[in-house]
Amino acid sequence: MFSRIADTTSIILLILEQKVMEQDNEAKMRVLNADSIKELWSKTYNTDGKPDWSHILPFYDKDIYFRDSIQEIRGLEEFTAMTKRLTDRSKKLSMNIVRTAQQNEDIFIEWEMTITFRKNPNSVIYGSSRVTLNEGGKIIAQRDYYDLWGDIFDNIPRFRKAYRRFMKRKFG
Repeated sequence: MFSRIADTTSIILLILEQKVMEQDNEAKMRVLNADSIKELWSKTYNTDGKPDWSHILPFYDKDIYFRDSIQEIRGLEEFTAMTKRLTDRSKKLSMNIVRTAQQNEDIFIEWEMTITFRKNPNSVIYGSSRVTLNEGGKIIAQRDYYDLWGDIFDNIPRFRKAYRRFMKRKFG
């Protein structure tokens, strides 16, 4: 059974890699900036409830460094696998890009992500991302900032008040 899952995962990763290679030419023709990032990210998270990174993966460098509150990832293969895990875990995921700004090679994105998990209610997570472009114009680093637990706990009746009271007492 585990070998069947591993084979399926390998096939999916190969298909995603092939899509990335096919769309690499498009990425070379397009310059990334605050406006194009906003357009690309809006397409990524608003595809009938399930995110689709196939059109944006060609804009990531093969040596991408990604970090958020949960994980630290190096390399396009690991990054692609992470995007698949997120897709598999969520029943529905959408993102509203609030604003973008750029300073030199750094692009900043403020966003609101709504996740519908299989068994839990919707959770809105408020966050921002900083992407850094390399000399070739590809994304070499991405750092996501958000309060995962606070935003999720805010959607759980009774627990929200206790959590916020604890946070205020300990940190506020």
